[in-house]
Order: sequence, then structure tokens, then C-alpha cells
Amino acid sequence: MIQHWDLFLAPYKQAIDEMKVKLKGMRSQFTMQSEHSPIEFVTGRVKPIASILDKAARKGFSLEKLEEEMQDIAGVRMMCQFVDDIYRVVELLRIRNDFEIVEERDYISTKKSSGYRSYHVVIRYPVQTIDGEKKILVEIQIRTLAMNFWATIEHSLNYKYSGQFPKDIQERLVRAAEAAYLLDAEMSQIRGEIQEAQAIFSRKKENKDTD
Repeated sequence: MIQHWDLFLAPYKQAIDEMKVKLKGMRSQFTMQSEHSPIEFVTGRVKPIASILDKAARKGFSLEKLEEEMQDIAGVRMMCQFVDDIYRVVELLRIRNDFEIVEERDYISTKKSSGYRSYHVVIRYPVQTIDGEKKILVEIQIRTLAMNFWATIEHSLNYKYSGQFPKDIQERLVRAAEAAYLLDAEMSQIRGEIQEAQAIFSRKKENKDTD
């Protein structure tokens, strides 16, 4: 049994803070070069203790081996405007040398039966502590805004029904997931128009700020 959760979770919190700075830095570089950023925004969290214990019980994870068995104690979420941006972000992560990619799971080209879509990248990230380097697992989820909206709703309902959705709710969720994916597909078709409009808006905003 883990006695000191604060000490156990501290490296995970440090990893999240560092990853958010680095990934937001990637977004800023695109902006400074006046290029479309495939990264819309970045968030991160360390899984609450209650959620860690619940998942460990459901999955049969040993608390003594949580560091090796649970991949999402530290989680980063990267939001993108377009589906193509997700794969661009994955390529950017693959060429970095400040962490090691352990696993990739493409739930976009192969969605889950629930309708869930997202791209997961599990990395082993080195955290520098006063006791030396500690490598921990971090799960990065990359998805569009539409995918994230659906996943957030599904996650909330999952808590209410403990994963056992009534049939009509499950069917509606699947239909909603398909609607979200169709929305992404439609937006991709007019991607050029959207990006041009956003560029014009950004220039006008910059000019207004300098007046």
C-alpha cells in the first residue's frame, strides 16, 4: 500500500508541468513563424488518488507496481482543429529526443465500439529530482475539439452508470460520436477557408492591439 501519496505523485505533477510548457512552446513556434499550428491548446492533469485506486481495482493492478502498470497517472491532452493536425502532432512527438515513445494507439482510424476516437501516445519521460533522474509514464491524448466534447460527455455519463449504459443512451452516444466525426470531416473539407479567415482575424487583432 502506498503510504505517502504526495511523494509518489510529485514526479508526475512535475512531468505534467514540464510537458505543458514544452508542448505550448511548440504551438508558439508555429505562431511566431506565421504558420497554422496543429496544436489548438494543451491541458494536463495528474489522476486523483480515488481514481487511481478505482482503476487499479478494476484492472487488477498491484499498488506496488503502479509505476509500471498504470500508464495514465499523468495525462496530457492536446486539442487540434482538424483530424489531419492530429497526425501532424504525432509526427512532431516522434522526432523529439527529450522522451521515449513507449506505445501508440490510434483510436481514430480504428475507433472503439463505444464510438470513442482519439490518438494516444504513451511516453517515458525523465524527471530530474534531488535523488536523481526518474523516468515515469505519461499518456498524451490527441484529439479534435469535437472528439473532446463527445469524450467529456461520455466520461461523465460513465461515472453515472458505472460503465453500464442503458441501451438507448449507448445508441445515442454512438450516433453522437459519428455526428462529431462527420463534423470534423466537413470542417476538413473547408480547411483552407477556415485557416484564411483565422489568419485575417489574427492580423486585424494585431493591428488593433498596436493602434
